[in-house]
Amino acid sequence: MAQPIVTSTGATPPAGAKAAFPPFQTETFASQLLWFAISFGLLYYLMAKVALPRVGAILEERSNRIAKNLEEAQRLKEESEAAAAAYEKSLNEARAKAKAIAQETRDALLAESEAKRKALEAELAQKIAASEAAISARTAEAMASVRGIAADAAAAIVERLTGQSPERAAVEAALNRALAH
Repeated sequence: MAQPIVTSTGATPPAGAKAAFPPFQTETFASQLLWFAISFGLLYYLMAKVALPRVGAILEERSNRIAKNLEEAQRLKEESEAAAAAYEKSLNEARAKAKAIAQETRDALLAESEAKRKALEAELAQKIAASEAAISARTAEAMASVRGIAADAAAAIVERLTGQSPERAAVEAALNRALAH
């Protein structure tokens, strides 16, 4: 059987009662404080000399790595901005060059077109002058033959009406009088 437990008051607890919680027992309180101080000191020493330096080194390494990554990201950002600026500059230069080439081509085509137009106008002016000269020559020729035709027609009419052929000089004189009016 179990032995009866004696309390600090010296009274024995009833038969079904349990003993007090060991940390609350005053007989062991001094040794518990001693072991608590030793354990706390040992734990403090281990934390200060082993665990916390490792955690600090890890945190420092992580902080350095983050700073390094941020610097790398900033450098890459600046490089990409410089590349974008260079691209924009070259794109603007290419656009300006393309506009200049297009303008030169337009000017060349316009000059060529203008030269062809002037050559065509000169050729047409020559043809028109030649045509006008031919028309004038034919008109003069026709006018000269009209006078002869008119004289022949007048002589034929007079001969038909009178039955006698008039003199050519009389017909010419009559024709001159009629044209003078």
